Amino acid sequence: MPELSLISIVLIVLLLLAVFTVAQGVRTVPQGQVWTVERFGAFTRLLSPGLNIIIPFVDGIGHKLNVQEVVLDIPEQSVITKDNATVAVDGIVYYRVMDPAKAAYAVQDLTQALVAMAMTNIRAVIGEMDLDQTLSSRDRINTSLLNILDGATDPWGAKVSRVEIRKIEPPETLIRAMNLQMTAERERRASVAKAEGEKQALVLQAEGRRDAALRDAEAREALAQAEANATRMVADAAAGAGADALRYFIAEKYVKAFEAMAANPSSRLVIVPMESAALAGGITQAMELLRGLPAAGPATPPASPGGGLLPGDRPWNRA
Repeated sequence: MPELSLISIVLIVLLLLAVFTVAQGVRTVPQGQVWTVERFGAFTRLLSPGLNIIIPFVDGIGHKLNVQEVVLDIPEQSVITKDNATVAVDGIVYYRVMDPAKAAYAVQDLTQALVAMAMTNIRAVIGEMDLDQTLSSRDRINTSLLNILDGATDPWGAKVSRVEIRKIEPPETLIRAMNLQMTAERERRASVAKAEGEKQALVLQAEGRRDAALRDAEAREALAQAEANATRMVADAAAGAGADALRYFIAEKYVKAFEAMAANPSSRLVIVPMESAALAGGITQAMELLRGLPAAGPATPPASPGGGLLPGDRPWNRA
């Protein structure tokens, strides 16, 4: 009976040992990970996602690596720009393990190495730029960091696909100074724009006055030219047709002026201090001139009101 109990215990121990041995030899790798296998401490091969068999008690699992794209936070740090301004900067790095063996054995801690390298190169890139360039050149900073980190992590079997600077924040005192400077610059631009507008308005007004003066001068010149032409035509007509034509012209103007005065609706009383016989004689001479006949009497121009001379007449022309 004691012997049976001893045999049972031995069988149970052997069964447990077999189960443990099988468990040590069968490994299930999750999707998105790659495991390294070490035999007596030396790297031998990689285990892909799925069910894998290794030699129990001889092979062991070295490193469990995530081969998916990993988002790595870069801690915030203070960086001094080229013009000695201090800014707080942080960011993120997207990387992926391309060669698990190198990522496991070429660098001691891939994540820590990436963080340290990213922080160092952020200080180097921003330190070569002024504050204004730093605040307005995020794409340039991201591109520079991407090229540097991607080249540096290639021996580690990692691929940096993207670098993003999340925050570039100057100190509070510098932000207030920048706001004051921005306000002053906007006020200066508004003052300049207002002055330019007033200047343009004055220029346009001056040009308008100049154009108006030029047009007025042209109009006066045209009127003077017309009057000169009319005077020249009258002189030519008088020179060609003689004094009778000139007297006819003056008599016609005289009669028309009298008609206009009499037809004025605002004038209720018209006083004509003139010699009727002289006016009738002038009209008779005008009619005879129109018919091309010689004057019935002496060529005496019609008398003006009060016995004076008509416009355009001369004292020596009177009989």
